[in-house]
Amino acid sequence: MHGRRSPRHPRTTRTPRTARSLLTALAALPLLLTAACSGGGAGAVTERADAPVHLTFWSALRGSQEVVDAYNSSQDRVHVDFEQVPSGQQGGYAKLSNAARAGNAPDVATIEYPQVPGFAIDGVARDLTDLVDDGLREKLLPQALDLTTFEGRTFSVPLDVEPMVFLYRRDLFDKHGIEVPRTWAEFEEAAREVKRAAPGSRIATFPTDGGHHLAGLAWQAGGRWFDTRGATWTVSMTDGPTRHVAAYWQRLIDRDLVFLNPVDTQAGTAQVGRGEVFGKVTAAWDAGGMMSAQPGQKGKWGVAPLPQWDPRHPRLGVMGGSTFAVTKDSAHPKAAMDFIAWQVSSPDSLRARLSSGISTQYPAVGGLVPVAREAMDTSYFGGQDIYALFQREAAHISRRWSWGPRMTATLKTVQTGLARAGDGKGTVLAALREGQRSTMPDLKSLGLDAREGAR
Repeated sequence: MHGRRSPRHPRTTRTPRTARSLLTALAALPLLLTAACSGGGAGAVTERADAPVHLTFWSALRGSQEVVDAYNSSQDRVHVDFEQVPSGQQGGYAKLSNAARAGNAPDVATIEYPQVPGFAIDGVARDLTDLVDDGLREKLLPQALDLTTFEGRTFSVPLDVEPMVFLYRRDLFDKHGIEVPRTWAEFEEAAREVKRAAPGSRIATFPTDGGHHLAGLAWQAGGRWFDTRGATWTVSMTDGPTRHVAAYWQRLIDRDLVFLNPVDTQAGTAQVGRGEVFGKVTAAWDAGGMMSAQPGQKGKWGVAPLPQWDPRHPRLGVMGGSTFAVTKDSAHPKAAMDFIAWQVSSPDSLRARLSSGISTQYPAVGGLVPVAREAMDTSYFGGQDIYALFQREAAHISRRWSWGPRMTATLKTVQTGLARAGDGKGTVLAALREGQRSTMPDLKSLGLDAREGAR
């Protein structure tokens, strides 16, 4: 990570013409698309009618097998073979990089938003600009499409986008007469009230395993960790808005107003189960996670908008969401794009995915919100129409954010620093500084012009 190439950063999937800016780096990618895709619209099949095209699809998303089965049953032009892969860098992403190095990546792969720039720069994800038709673009939430489009060129298609929200124990707030906070100033005051009313409890947990969580909060405040304007990557993980967020949470940590520990652990789940956590600063998808993890708390939870710094000008960040890419090795990019378009925009696709279990993911295609709402059992949240809230909040997602090209490594470094803060040996700001410092060699090893902004 510090100037040396690792298996996570495959060099052979990139062309030798790697350029110095994002624009020229993307322009240097192999434009296999042009030769393979000339003529016809998205979804056109290049083989004879009596020989169905076969596609391969890798994903870690639950419900993908059900989606593939529904797609295969819906038509006979294309047959998709699905392979479930592990989530994360050491699972599906490492496997995808290795397959691309060997020239046998699947036709379609699921990539989360933070990883899209890296797979685009590495040449694994194809340029889909000419394959995503205007009809699909118009259906997608612009803020979601922004996250997969660089210098006007689109490299993957969003499935869902997850606006940040505040899940809260409605019964506990009511019991102690505490108002659900609308602003971060009110959140801090509510945190004091929770500590006074229930000394063993806290309003929320600041997760030491929450690199994405901290990024979403900086995003909301107006932070811009990566900026490619001016043909140079500027890395500013400690810019003014992010420093403001770091100082706010450090104050709550220092005053013991929030728990400071990992949340994606048995211990973190147990805190919630015992009622020690009054709320979660999280994202839309986690409402479904709560329903699955804490079925005994049915009827006790509510969903509120994330507190704002300035409620007159609401703004949000995103925490989570997946996209679909066509890889460089696909021999049938148009058929692959047809499959992707069906996955992200068809009501039948969403119904098939939801049949696999509880989910509250927010669709990137707004027209699918009624389908998601119809499948939702609102009794867990006391009859609240949480999708109406998600829809309102999604409109406030800021469009100023960009992810960097090696976010898995960057966020891992940040989380290492947050863990030190949990042990009393570091701070939130120090974790961010270390994340920025460790990112610079990665960008330079990619041949990108890069400079550090605020430190």
